[in-house]
Amino acid sequence: ALRLSYLRSGGHDPAILDQLLHLQLEATVLEKGTAGLRRGRRMEPPNTGTHGLDAALLAVELENRRLEDELLALKVRRERRADAGSRAAQQHTEELARLQAEVGMLRCHAEQTRPWLHAPVLPHPIAPLLPP
Repeated sequence: ALRLSYLRSGGHDPAILDQLLHLQLEATVLEKGTAGLRRGRRMEPPNTGTHGLDAALLAVELENRRLEDELLALKVRRERRADAGSRAAQQHTEELARLQAEVGMLRCHAEQTRPWLHAPVLPHPIAPLLPP
């Protein structure tokens, strides 16, 4: 649960994940040992074949869990990147719409003020025009 919580909150440091995996292995070994004692079975010596198989099976199981956690971390990172990309695209779209509206207002303002700004200024004629 601690490892999953760490991964879901964005943790991805391999050293911490290894420590969490080691702690989980220790907890599993302790739980198996205490569960065996509670049932009244005596613990097998470490050199027996079944203990070696149990340890190998536990190692494979822990490796599978580690790989599952790594996959989960990759999925979380991919989703975060996709979310960040969609947020950035939305912000760009909003900024583009704002700029287009501003350009439209400036065009409208320019069209309204254009006749007064660009009225042709011709000099007054000095002499009357001659008949043809």
